Amino acid sequence: MATYDPEEQENIEDLKTWWRVYGTQVIVVMAVFIASIAGVQAWNYYQRQQTDQAVELYDSLLQVQGSGDAKKISDAAGLVMTGFASSGYASRAALISAQASLDAGDLQNAKSRLQWVLDNSKEEELKDLVRLRLASILLDEKKYDDGLRLLEVGHGESFDGLYADLKGDLLANAGKVAEARAAYQIAIDKMGRQGTYHNIVQMKLDAL
Repeated sequence: MATYDPEEQENIEDLKTWWRVYGTQVIVVMAVFIASIAGVQAWNYYQRQQTDQAVELYDSLLQVQGSGDAKKISDAAGLVMTGFASSGYASRAALISAQASLDAGDLQNAKSRLQWVLDNSKEEELKDLVRLRLASILLDEKKYDDGLRLLEVGHGESFDGLYADLKGDLLANAGKVAEARAAYQIAIDKMGRQGTYHNIVQMKLDAL
């Protein structure tokens, strides 16, 4: 026959009372905790799936790139850019498409792709490079003021020399000789005074 223990019975009653008061909260907290774990796992799986699909499309783009067909390259790049805009693959796909369009003489599509990178990429160095490419196109189109405005945007220090050199080109072609000289001098100072590129910029400066 079981021995009656008043203290144990009191503990059981206390537990029942506590559960009536806090039991629902405990269940909710546990449910949220379990759901959060499941959500993280589901999100990680989704991210892996997205990455795998982006890689597949990017690989397809690289295969098409060898054809030299700007239209096919643009279409293949568009799939990556549309489906996976936030990935690094999308920005690189846009750059490949821009170069193919440049080679084909389609400046409008090239500019559109480069602008897409500026609008969507989260990689600052990549955007610094894209501004140089886009400003070079504007130079070819004789849109000097537009090119200069583009280069006025902040950029990484490692690009100082390249930005100054291209500013010099834009200013020189715009007939602003004194400003062009100053820009070329900055480029030389930033690049150092040795190397082939330095010699090229020095020749531009001497020509003025």
